[in-house]
Amino acid sequence: MRVSQKSLRFTESVIREMTRLANAHGAVNLSQGFPDFPAPEAIKQEAVRAVLADVNQYAITWGARRLREALVAKQERFTRLRFDPEREAVVCCGATECMIATLLALVDPGDEVIVFEPFYENYGPDAILSGATPRFVRLREPDWSFDPAELAAAFNGRTRAIIVNTPNNPTGKVFSRAELESIAALCRKWNVTAVTDEIYEHIVFEGEHVSMAALEGMRERTVTISGLSKTWSVTGWRIGWCLAPPAITDAIRKVHDFLTVGAPAPLQEAAAVALAMPDEYYAGLANGYREKRDYLVPALAAAGFGVFQPHGAYYVMTDLSDFGFADDVAFARFLVSEVGVAGVPGSSFHSDPASGRQRLRFHFARRRETLEAAVERLQSLRSRLPAGRHR
Repeated sequence: MRVSQKSLRFTESVIREMTRLANAHGAVNLSQGFPDFPAPEAIKQEAVRAVLADVNQYAITWGARRLREALVAKQERFTRLRFDPEREAVVCCGATECMIATLLALVDPGDEVIVFEPFYENYGPDAILSGATPRFVRLREPDWSFDPAELAAAFNGRTRAIIVNTPNNPTGKVFSRAELESIAALCRKWNVTAVTDEIYEHIVFEGEHVSMAALEGMRERTVTISGLSKTWSVTGWRIGWCLAPPAITDAIRKVHDFLTVGAPAPLQEAAAVALAMPDEYYAGLANGYREKRDYLVPALAAAGFGVFQPHGAYYVMTDLSDFGFADDVAFARFLVSEVGVAGVPGSSFHSDPASGRQRLRFHFARRRETLEAAVERLQSLRSRLPAGRHR
């Protein structure tokens, strides 16, 4: 039986595979980035209220009006950018759907999409599914900076979009204003749309989160994507949104309509409450994750990993060279089965798997006691290594 050629150009999600392995081995899951602590009480109560009030049927395809109004109000509050809730907002089934709907709306076969790597594993397949050719630009350790000349060389007459994820998954990089300005200048030069995944916008430890649409000349050529999952610890609710100029919004809405029709109606009501939460909530969120980072990162270093300090999001990329394994996949399977801790092989974040063969990503969106259990298990890592492996 034949399947499409495009479906053969990428694998299943390695991240979600590692969660299945963690479950099978009873491991502490530091692979798939979902919190193991409760969502804010106020939004849970609003979700319950909406269900009990029989908010059961389709909302407006591109999002309930209450949510769209809350969304643009929150965006203006943090970025001073004004969007029209009737013409410039789309609510989707998570930021994941936002990304594929946006690319399907923007690109045609033969177009190119620039992707920074290491990248969140969806971006490459999304470009392929939309018919585009991905052009990869390397983020280089230890600070995950890019070469401006390499980036400039990636732009050409076929470039339709560039994906920018800041704060970044999997590296924890927060793109600086100067870096974003250099990207914006190339977008203006080549008439390219910036598609920004800002799902971790409120989890920043060093530097500042700068929204690409706020830069000069970028409001009219940026699709800003975010969602409920990470900021409010509800990854399973699947509420995400796009903000974009009307012409792009119209195209995204049409694609979204035929992909999923609409996001869950009662949860959209809860999302409107979430977006109106006070400034203290966001400050507490960042401080809480900073504490988790500052606990896990030194423990990983003590266990023998090389560590690249994250400046945002809730991931840390590590170097496993000292453990003597030929590749990241073999080490990840060893770690989950023999030590009882799950991470994500770094090769899954690269177009050429060889580039990530000595890297492993962990996340720290976990209760303190969960992180402590992981650290306790990691203390036995050296003693469990096969003979002659550790340098």
